[in-house]
Amino acid sequence: METVALRLLLGVALSAVVGAVGYWRQSLTPGGVAGAVIVGSLIFGLGGWIWGLLLITFFVSSSLLSHYRHRDKEAVAEKFAKGGRRDLGQALANGGMGAILAIAYFASPEPALLAAYLGVMATVNADTWATELGVLSRVPPRLITTGAEVPPGTSGGVTSLGTWASVAGALLIGAMATALTQFGSLVGGRGWDARALAYPVLAVAGGMAGSLFDSLLGATVQGIYYCDHCGKETESALHRCPPALRAPQGPEEGHAARPLRGWLWLNNDLVNFIASIVGGIVAASLGWLFWR
Repeated sequence: METVALRLLLGVALSAVVGAVGYWRQSLTPGGVAGAVIVGSLIFGLGGWIWGLLLITFFVSSSLLSHYRHRDKEAVAEKFAKGGRRDLGQALANGGMGAILAIAYFASPEPALLAAYLGVMATVNADTWATELGVLSRVPPRLITTGAEVPPGTSGGVTSLGTWASVAGALLIGAMATALTQFGSLVGGRGWDARALAYPVLAVAGGMAGSLFDSLLGATVQGIYYCDHCGKETESALHRCPPALRAPQGPEEGHAARPLRGWLWLNNDLVNFIASIVGGIVAASLGWLFWR
């Protein structure tokens, strides 16, 4: 128990540092910092250092991409429910399922739970990479359900660039998991871990399944609103119109948007959370097939 307590304290400290850097870099709101500390402490303290470093890999890579060509993304950023800074809801949506799996893994360290965690983290990383890079595509996105062209930033729209970005984001999680596991195994004198060679496959399969399911929900049942002031669809009930159409208003204000389609209770955070569960189930199922 002393080791767990120490890991939890270390997790709190490390998460606080990461959260502070994220706040300084304007990647997290104060609520996002709190969410990062909660999620990071549980994952690092109960899952272990490999679990924690995979969470950091997601946070660092997604934060860097959110700032990449930021000005070029401003034209579509107003469509999203949240801005570039992650709040408490997003922190829990992206890391909440990972924290739940860490608790379960602490109680019963089954390989399937680790595989599920890979799928969860691969999904949130793949989805973030697809969003941050897909909006930069020179080719208009197409709706995942019908193939019809839609404006950039439309929920459920996919591009080749975004899809390949998803693959890369998921693969990064799997490759990091393999590298970290082999490093720990070799340093600990346990030799080469053959099972870890399957991690990239599990991550890509789970990450792509979860990311595509996220797009499917976005195209079909996610709550979408319409802003009559600027004539744009948005994921938020309070829309910050593009600068050219924006009336004088405070930083947290906007124009009320009316419901357009979907289940209004199913917001983007909940869609992300559900998609991460799907990615985890796919990765865990494949892991069970590989290791039984």
